[in-house]
Amino acid sequence: MSALLFSPTELGALRLRNRVIMAPMTRDRAGPGDVPTDTMVEYYRQRASAGLIVTEGVQPTAEGKGYWRTPGIHSDEQIAGWKKVADAVHARGGLVAMQLMHCGRVVVPANRGFDADVIAPSAVPCPAPVPGPDGVPVPTAMPRALDAAELPRLAEENAQAARNARAAGIDAVELHCASGYLINQFLNPASNQRTDEFGGSAANRARFPAMVLRAMADAIGADRVGLRISPGNPYNGMDPSDPAATFGPFLDAVSGMGLAFLHVVDMGLPEFDTLAFLRRHWSGPVVTNNMLKQDSAEAVLQAGKAEAVSFGRAYISNPDLVERMQAGAPLAKPDFALLYTGEERGYIDYPALDAA
Repeated sequence: MSALLFSPTELGALRLRNRVIMAPMTRDRAGPGDVPTDTMVEYYRQRASAGLIVTEGVQPTAEGKGYWRTPGIHSDEQIAGWKKVADAVHARGGLVAMQLMHCGRVVVPANRGFDADVIAPSAVPCPAPVPGPDGVPVPTAMPRALDAAELPRLAEENAQAARNARAAGIDAVELHCASGYLINQFLNPASNQRTDEFGGSAANRARFPAMVLRAMADAIGADRVGLRISPGNPYNGMDPSDPAATFGPFLDAVSGMGLAFLHVVDMGLPEFDTLAFLRRHWSGPVVTNNMLKQDSAEAVLQAGKAEAVSFGRAYISNPDLVERMQAGAPLAKPDFALLYTGEERGYIDYPALDAA
């Protein structure tokens, strides 16, 4: 049996009963008004034996929405919906963090169902198409470049979203700084072509992301705020060529804030040791992710490269992933055709081991 994977650990204010974390995954099941549904409540409840659940990306504001049927945390109804999720997870002894995801320029307006600005650090559209309401990828909208005077407002909106999450009973928040969304767009030179103090050098490009994290930490406590990065990931038009130059100054700027954790998608680049790089630029706990299996996850923990590990796809079809790994039982395979559609099918109908 694994020695560390099922042992407790701490991430800031969070006391995890094991080091198995459910990674954030968009599933497109929110209801009208982008409110979490009872089906979503059941989905997260089923997976509450994880040491920590990180929710799907949640829009902090209406203009942060880019995908079809993603949930928000900026209305009273959304807060009430997430309270049901938090209560259900807590009833099973679990913990839940909310990932705040502002899509920035990665927007198909038809996915929103309302009018809102499409914003980005620069007026440069995302080169990758995004699925529309029917699932067919279409070109994204041309974004409006943000004025520097608007950036404190955006930081405060993320801080308010963090407060809303805590009001719903959510234990922590994770700022999505990866995958080509707004925060990553500021960090990356392919999307940030500004000539003011928020563009140009990597240190300048890190100013707004650091501003957002500071505002969130001031709002709910740094020990309940995490962040997610994916150095070297080209997703949504990011330049992957020099992850050390892009992310080193950013991590140096935020490492001393006392944040709860750094969640990294390790791209497995042959020329870049991601986890070793993090230890040089980040002083807090590390959660690592990307195609890990039980044995490789345990090896990462044993080597001291991370404090916890997260699993994505395995949690789609194995709601009791911790129990299955503890028992050495085989894992069920997900139906990838139902990742973003199907309502209950492919979502809450995967049986637990004892039921299977």
